[in-house]
Amino acid sequence: MKKQYFGTDGIRGEVGQFPIVPEFITRLGYAAGKVLSSQAKPGERCKILIGKDTRVSGYLLEAALEAGFAAAGVDVMLCGPMPTPGVAYLTKALRLSAGVVISASHNAYQDNGIKFFSAEGGKLTDEFELAIEAELAKPMGCVSSKELGKAFRLDDAAGRYIEFCKSTFPGELNLKGMKLVVDCAHGAAYHTAPHVFHELGAEVISIGVQPDGRNINDGFGATSPEALIAKVKETKADLGIALDGDADRLQMVDASGRLFNGDELLYVLAKDRIERGQAIGGVVGTLMTNLAVENAIKGLGIGFERANVGDRYVLELLKQKGWIIGGEGSGHLLCLDQHSTGDGTIAALQVLAAMSQAKKSLAQLLDSVKIFPQVLLNIKYKVGYDWKADGTLKSKISQVESDLKGTGRVLIRASGTEPVLRVMVEAQDGGVAMSSAKSIANLVPTV
Repeated sequence: MKKQYFGTDGIRGEVGQFPIVPEFITRLGYAAGKVLSSQAKPGERCKILIGKDTRVSGYLLEAALEAGFAAAGVDVMLCGPMPTPGVAYLTKALRLSAGVVISASHNAYQDNGIKFFSAEGGKLTDEFELAIEAELAKPMGCVSSKELGKAFRLDDAAGRYIEFCKSTFPGELNLKGMKLVVDCAHGAAYHTAPHVFHELGAEVISIGVQPDGRNINDGFGATSPEALIAKVKETKADLGIALDGDADRLQMVDASGRLFNGDELLYVLAKDRIERGQAIGGVVGTLMTNLAVENAIKGLGIGFERANVGDRYVLELLKQKGWIIGGEGSGHLLCLDQHSTGDGTIAALQVLAAMSQAKKSLAQLLDSVKIFPQVLLNIKYKVGYDWKADGTLKSKISQVESDLKGTGRVLIRASGTEPVLRVMVEAQDGGVAMSSAKSIANLVPTV
């Protein structure tokens, strides 16, 4: 069955526009509560954790969700602003029935969303989401007064999560002598990430830590690294660490101002584990992972597989393969030997540990990896055009792939929300990548 409300990362949209409106969110809480209760052991009362990022709409949606869960007879624990991976950790650590995050990740403050975590701290299955949608189709009810859910405040949530993050850093190492700029995007990690790095010994300069409900991801964070680059240069810091609004993405900057994206950091994580003798089997990237990174990872003597774009799909393939390291260029990095989901703070600690153990800079660790130029063209095509059936287009794609002869690749994807064809060409030479992409794009009938 096709899902009506849930996308690849929960339910998301503009606040005030359906489905991100109080009535629907209350019904969502009730529906999720009913499904959770139906799967509980006899006599067991469900309890869920609700966390959020720093958007002003979080107050509204938190109250709506709380009401829905209470009406379903589910108890709620509120932890306030908390990184998405922090909610995943606390849900598992506290033996709760599920966790809920109110966040639209890297989007602007006008958007918000709801995502769920299982009792094990992982993303909900498709089956569970479909069960919630089936419950949403029914009229909302309410349990009797004696069965209503209660709400509790988890006051030490930030401290618990900070200690967990620190525990993933090797005990024999520390960050003394390092000057780090930590950019929290005015988001959920504003009161956790700086403490993690400081308590491990680093001198920390924090930016993007003054949330006002409307400035999340605005000119700061992993999606806007310019502020971090400037601050690293200004303060002569050793490294810069950028998280996004809900702190599950990571980008890093070295002292020269060079930006390292998720693809490059993925290689660093894999190489470190191989050099420490850890059997990781292979690495999962996505359809967009740079070919140079794929080649470099295979050069380590391990496998490499591509999942669809989205950390959910990376996680699914990792579990299927029995591997532990995966990620994507946007900075979603998974280290399943450390956490059940992608965590920007923990991924940064893993990179810092790799640098410390190898006694090398990020640039030195990536010296052998020369990222291929990547050209992406978005072509708005005529409604009704079937690009998969276009013989001329297929012939051109085959020709380009043949010309690249393993030194590049072509990826064609259609948007799922609009009549747009995404043409991506990767090659060792940027000019070749651009001309090849244009030669394909020129054959698509445009509006």
